[in-house]
Amino acid sequence: MTHPGLPDTFLWGVATAGHQNEGDNSASDTWFLEHTTPSLFREPSGPACRGYQRWETDLDLAAGLGLNAFRFSVEWARVEPERGAVSAEALDHYERKVDGCLERGLAPLVTFSHFTAPHWFAAAGSWTAADAPARFAEQCDRVMARFGDRIAYGVTLNEPNLEQLLQAGAKLPAEAEALKTRMLAAAAHAAGSGTYASANVIPAHRQDEFQAAFTRAHRAAREAIKARRADLPVGVSIAVADEVALPGGEERRDAKRAAVYAHWLREARHDDFIGVQNYERVVHGPDGEVTPEGERNGMGTVIEPESLAGAVRYAHEVSGVPVLVTEHGIQTPDDAQRAAFVPAAVEHLAAEVRAGTPVLGYCHWTLMDNFEWIFGYGARLGLHEVDRDTFERRPKPSAKAYADVVRRHRDPLAGARG
Repeated sequence: MTHPGLPDTFLWGVATAGHQNEGDNSASDTWFLEHTTPSLFREPSGPACRGYQRWETDLDLAAGLGLNAFRFSVEWARVEPERGAVSAEALDHYERKVDGCLERGLAPLVTFSHFTAPHWFAAAGSWTAADAPARFAEQCDRVMARFGDRIAYGVTLNEPNLEQLLQAGAKLPAEAEALKTRMLAAAAHAAGSGTYASANVIPAHRQDEFQAAFTRAHRAAREAIKARRADLPVGVSIAVADEVALPGGEERRDAKRAAVYAHWLREARHDDFIGVQNYERVVHGPDGEVTPEGERNGMGTVIEPESLAGAVRYAHEVSGVPVLVTEHGIQTPDDAQRAAFVPAAVEHLAAEVRAGTPVLGYCHWTLMDNFEWIFGYGARLGLHEVDRDTFERRPKPSAKAYADVVRRHRDPLAGARG
């Protein structure tokens, strides 16, 4: 039986990422940058949430919420910590995780690169190096060879447009941009390399270069994945704010869309789906962005549950392919906001599906509070809190709120039965 608008095949999941969750990802570029002086990162990731050791507990938490999908990334830096040296232990680990998902009724949604890459890769030109697409394709192939037969969806890259979004919205102050450049120069010197780069700390003047590089890498990855398994749905996940125009603001809205999203939505026409990651709405007036009245989240933007449906609708209209919501959530220390926000957003999404937009599933970001990149452990987006000393996971009220939404949709008669 289906809930109006959402098919039985709809994926209800949580999204996680290796570096942010697993801990001690010491062979990665991000780890190196966290320990560079100066560093844009507020604090080092350190043990993160000890997710590498506690993965079974975390899958149990997801299954306990009534979910049927789990998104996670395979850390390339763990699998190939030194160029050409492949870790059988790391591949074994991720294979066990895939099987653990299946044992719990969770469809494994695998991200092949969630921002982080090996340190050696970053020091050898990163994604802009001539051989980068081939190196990434090799990594995708070895992952697919090991357990590609058992995964449900493949996401090549996570938010390759994030830096364009941050810069178009002036989200990073000028001093942060300058610090980023100094950090990367210091990292290159420390690595004994002429260059150092990482996927989510790209200098403004290299945006176009990296967009072209990410595109080559995505295509090479898609080809490698499909060579192993032609039927596996493959796509890229991009950050999409819900861009809304007031009368007279249409030109500004359209310019933002063209600068931040259009390239990847056109590229997705060759994929099986487009991953949408939405956290906010941006309102454009004739003279620039407008801040409406209303309750704010921890990012300082107004909480708008309809933003996800708007972002999904736009992404499908341009790409023409089905949408998988690979991330959606709210940064806030006030969990009551999250507990109210998630059910409201999902209902708007269900209405969008009823209106005809094909949506494959919804993954909430994230299962637990974790390492949020340059913001360290200060940003809260989890359904569970994590004790920073014992690493115990404790559910927040929003975990139950999300579980209740999922139960109502997966079993519409649950409420009637009491």
